[in-house]
Amino acid sequence: MKIACLQMNSSRDIAANIATLHAIVKEAVSAGAQLVATPENTFVMGEPASGEPRVFYTQENHPGVLAALQMAKEYQCWLLIGSVAVQTAQSQVQYPEKNYNRSLLISPQGAVVASYDKIHLFDVALPNGEIYTESSRIIAGNKAVIADMPSVKLGMSVCYDVRFPHLYRMLAKAGAGILSIPAAFTVPTGEAHWHVLLRARAIENGCFVIAPAQTGTHSGGRKTYGHALIVDPWGKIIAEACEDTGIIMADIDLNLIDQVRGRLPSLGHDRDYSF
Repeated sequence: MKIACLQMNSSRDIAANIATLHAIVKEAVSAGAQLVATPENTFVMGEPASGEPRVFYTQENHPGVLAALQMAKEYQCWLLIGSVAVQTAQSQVQYPEKNYNRSLLISPQGAVVASYDKIHLFDVALPNGEIYTESSRIIAGNKAVIADMPSVKLGMSVCYDVRFPHLYRMLAKAGAGILSIPAAFTVPTGEAHWHVLLRARAIENGCFVIAPAQTGTHSGGRKTYGHALIVDPWGKIIAEACEDTGIIMADIDLNLIDQVRGRLPSLGHDRDYSF
């Protein structure tokens, strides 16, 4: 399977982000990609400017999602939208000022075949003074999700989830061979932990990890780390972006999953513990 991970510098402008995505999906598929993965917050990155209202969409009427469905069908590729902010009919009533941070897997037929709502929310105060309270605008999901693809199962997650290894253990033991970790990592945490965490999730579960990323300075001044990665089940980085926008690609041999798990069968060695 040939996989492309996109590195983007998304802004508040949905139309501009859609146009950018269309161009790079076309480029990736022209280069042979069968699965194209985009980063967290693909269609909107940054809060509205002072005085501008927030605009809310459902999955069914989000212009970015509608465009992505058409792209997947037009280019006959699997398209993983790293995440998009959407409401549901229920959340509009219960949490009218909040969204789900939702990752979507779209088939070459242009249909959403799996959706995952980010479970772990990024509420932190970093040493450099940056403060993030994702829970103030995002509703936490509560379900792990595995999607069936040709010859492999995809375990879905988003960004901050990467710090919770039990989620990925559950996905791997349920059959996932690829773990998707689209992100908009901050620069301080990215420099310190990004590569280590992604390689660890690959190694401990015997899975490929695909991690498309946001990069650079975004609307409102937020900066993201970049360094989109594709990691094999042995923990080897087989493709990496630096800080520029663009595409990384890798031909992955799905047989390597079973080979690595045969050499290090730790998925079958879990035990229950007690104090």
